[in-house]
Amino acid sequence: MSTIRLTMAQALVKYLAAQRIEVDGQEVSLFEGVFAIFGHGNVAGMGEALYHVQDTLPTFRAHNEQAMAHAAIAFAKANNRQRLMAATSSIGPGATNMVTAAALAHANRLPILLLPGDTFATREPDPVLQQVEHFGDPTISANDCFRPVSRYFDRINRPEQLLTSLPQAMATLLDPEHCGPATLALPQDVQTFAYDYPVAFFAPKVHRIRRSPPDAYELRQTIAALQQAKRPLIIAGGGVHYAAACDALAEFAKARGIPVAETQAGKGALADSHPCAVGAIGVTGSAAANQLAEQADVILAVGTRLQDFTTGSRALFESSDKTLIALNVGRFDSLKHQALPLSCDALVGLGQLDAALGEWRGGDEWREQTGTLKREWADIVRNVTADQGLALPTDAQVIGAVNRQAGNDTTVVCAAGGLPGELHKLWQCSGPGSYHVEYGFSCMGYEIAGGLGVKMAKPEREVVVMVGDGSYLMHNSELATSVMLGHKLIVVVLDNRGYGCINRLQQATGGAGFNNLLQDCRTVEAGAPKTDFAAHAKALGCESESVTGIAELEQALVRARSATSTYVIALDTDPLPSTQEGGAWWEVAVPEVSEREQVKSAYQGYREAKQRQAR
Repeated sequence: MSTIRLTMAQALVKYLAAQRIEVDGQEVSLFEGVFAIFGHGNVAGMGEALYHVQDTLPTFRAHNEQAMAHAAIAFAKANNRQRLMAATSSIGPGATNMVTAAALAHANRLPILLLPGDTFATREPDPVLQQVEHFGDPTISANDCFRPVSRYFDRINRPEQLLTSLPQAMATLLDPEHCGPATLALPQDVQTFAYDYPVAFFAPKVHRIRRSPPDAYELRQTIAALQQAKRPLIIAGGGVHYAAACDALAEFAKARGIPVAETQAGKGALADSHPCAVGAIGVTGSAAANQLAEQADVILAVGTRLQDFTTGSRALFESSDKTLIALNVGRFDSLKHQALPLSCDALVGLGQLDAALGEWRGGDEWREQTGTLKREWADIVRNVTADQGLALPTDAQVIGAVNRQAGNDTTVVCAAGGLPGELHKLWQCSGPGSYHVEYGFSCMGYEIAGGLGVKMAKPEREVVVMVGDGSYLMHNSELATSVMLGHKLIVVVLDNRGYGCINRLQQATGGAGFNNLLQDCRTVEAGAPKTDFAAHAKALGCESESVTGIAELEQALVRARSATSTYVIALDTDPLPSTQEGGAWWEVAVPEVSEREQVKSAYQGYREAKQRQAR
């Protein structure tokens, strides 16, 4: 057997560089590259190894470990989980900074290979700088925090362990059902240890995403349920995108006359102009989609994990007179909510359903009602997103301005707070790839880093990041990275002077305005300072400007599109209004006991709402 002597770190990066994947019939590299922030736990081992492969496996320097992992995750999401990136950090805070990103990837079923440095496997110099000593178990390090938020975890304590662990990590990253973060903790001494690896281990390997067919019995059950349906509804989730099933769903829905509602992850599966597209579903859903969900007799949920924002905390469409079918590649998700399971790949499943349903279509009255509700909702969207000439516009009006300026080549990026809800309701998608919102983990600070990852994945697209002042202040460092790497973003900062979304939720549950808007926080007598976001962005190397009102924003967006580098536009917005039309109940627990009458009233409303909740 032919061998090659390499350090563990050299073997690791050589293996990653050899991984390929078939995408649309063509072979491409599986890994775009490695995000790295070096420290004493990875600079000597991984740093040296990455230096020698930078032409085949590029290394990208970021400014924050959590943010660089977010960018890597967004890259994978924008590539529908077919291409991905790795991220390496030092031990200690560098590693634990990535734990939040790992949780985000885990919640959203998105792949990233995490390579945190670790303490010495030999323990000879213990305790080393940044080591977390666990008095009762010396095998525990800070990297054990990754265990609950990783789909695959291993600590490489011997260089030869890569031979078995790396293929398992790859299998997890590319598994349609168990996809998520894989973490290989790398003790800094083991990174430098040498071993005679088999040359064959580094032969180029071409991966292909597995497509699982449906079980024959589950398929018959699903067909029988659909053939009895008069008022069917499809809920499209992120799995539709990841299975490359958007076109198939569009054709299936049109041929069968079935309205399609979309989750946050599923939004954009159909263009809004599609006759069956009825918008968002659930807590932040359109009035059209939610009314159809309440009246539907059969709901086919495709590629969604059916979380509370989709189901209205199990109160929207789970009455006993409905049949819920869960078509999902993940058995765990297809068994939720007492649904009829159809565990399979979305593209394969839709194809087999279409072939078996013959001439069946939804009822004529149902299709007519779908068209009427769709038109009524479109009128609402136009009204709430129109420019009202306000000095402090609403989030909806800002969304309208950005949407009007967006071309078919635009991807909007957002994450936590009130903006994702308004975008889910109001953004008019041009089709797949036009909408990228992280809401599975609802992680503030994802927006700018996520925008960078999307731009790296799709450099031909215009990437517009919409972010509130709160999220901007949490994580803005990757603006500098985007400038450094030449990946232009358009960033619209909506400054409502605080955490406006949670302020609204606080008041909706009877609470007083407290510790959310800056005016309601503990500050010095002069009050909280007004942040000049445009000046801050300029200091990071961006082009930028501040505007007032929607008309100025639209003009600035034109200038931003013609710019060649990242362009930040800041404007003040009203923290209080949100779009009241549409939506559904969301369970947020209210205190049983309070001195505030508003809380007592909210608690009574909460108890009444729970009576509609499926149990």
